[in-house]
Amino acid sequence: MHITIVSRVFAPEVSAASGILQSWAEEFRDRGCAVTVVTVLPPRGTTLTDPQGIRVRRAPVLRDRQKYVRGYLAYLSFDIPLLFRLAFARRTDLYVVEPPPTTVAVVRVIAALRRTPYVVDAADLWSDAAAMATESRFVLRALRIVERWGLNGARHLFAAHEPLIRRFREVGIQTPATPIGFGADTSVFHYSKHPMPATPVFVYAGTYSEWHGASVFLDAFALVAKKHPGATLTFIGNGQDRELLQRRAAELGITETVAFRSPIAPAELAPILAAATVSLASLRPGHGYDYAFTTKVYSSLAVGCPVIFAGVGPTVPFLRNADNPDAGVAVDYDVSAAAEAMDRAATSPLTSEARSQLSSWANSKYSLTAIASRVVDTSLTIAGR
Repeated sequence: MHITIVSRVFAPEVSAASGILQSWAEEFRDRGCAVTVVTVLPPRGTTLTDPQGIRVRRAPVLRDRQKYVRGYLAYLSFDIPLLFRLAFARRTDLYVVEPPPTTVAVVRVIAALRRTPYVVDAADLWSDAAAMATESRFVLRALRIVERWGLNGARHLFAAHEPLIRRFREVGIQTPATPIGFGADTSVFHYSKHPMPATPVFVYAGTYSEWHGASVFLDAFALVAKKHPGATLTFIGNGQDRELLQRRAAELGITETVAFRSPIAPAELAPILAAATVSLASLRPGHGYDYAFTTKVYSSLAVGCPVIFAGVGPTVPFLRNADNPDAGVAVDYDVSAAAEAMDRAATSPLTSEARSQLSSWANSKYSLTAIASRVVDTSLTIAGR
């Protein structure tokens, strides 16, 4: 059986989707499938390390200033050539597609022409997210139509969680969907003992766009740093709020203790999280994206680093109902609440033993391998049909 994965990002490019799709590709391969990945050339300077036994076809693409494939022109630079790349490629038994919606729409066209089913890694509702980046009714309506059309043509959707599936139904997307959750690559993110720093270290790893509202932690850190001299806060990743966060750090006078780093490989990120006092995640309320889950928490927990989450959405009950008291805390999207949580973490950091137990707990529950197995089970049934 031949499986074709279509995505604008794939390993070794640093992205949550990259690791997820690689785990899926490897699971298909291990089940005896021939796997082809149709993707893009990674940023200049990246060392190509394609998974063994998987054919990866790459093509150039436009990138933004942070070297990420993001924005209308960047998506079209992938989607337009994709139409021809798929049309003249060898036949496949199933397409597995990673959004944006325009990519899903291209695959629907090709899938219809070649009478081939497709499934979608539907981790988000892009038209909801876009409402936080533009007020253009034309753009938002067009995106909603394209997204709904593409997702309704799929045989199955793999969604992050049940609230997202309910949101699909609200906007008219009726395709069968499975809430698969997300997880961490536990071959990379696992406990390893690191000397804990003498002063508190806070790490925000991942995207920080408008709807994340990561600025709440900058303001909170300005308060915490007064009680804990030498404390540091590091943002690792990219996002449209980067310049805003840098300006805010300057206004608060904390530029000496706040650092901004570009995305790094998981193998490089893991020891940073392992040595951090706590990791940070946020989701700003009231922006139409309150059902989203901040998947970065899985990688943090997998290395034994507790999480402070500020905001709304399913991450709140996830942390509050976790059957491990050291997993972390969820607080309101409020500077004082975030500062109080950061101060508690700085005052009473987890012991090495507690971090090891936290890692073991997370690895047993939230492994990408287990999720990939469920995805492939469903996908092979659809392809066989």
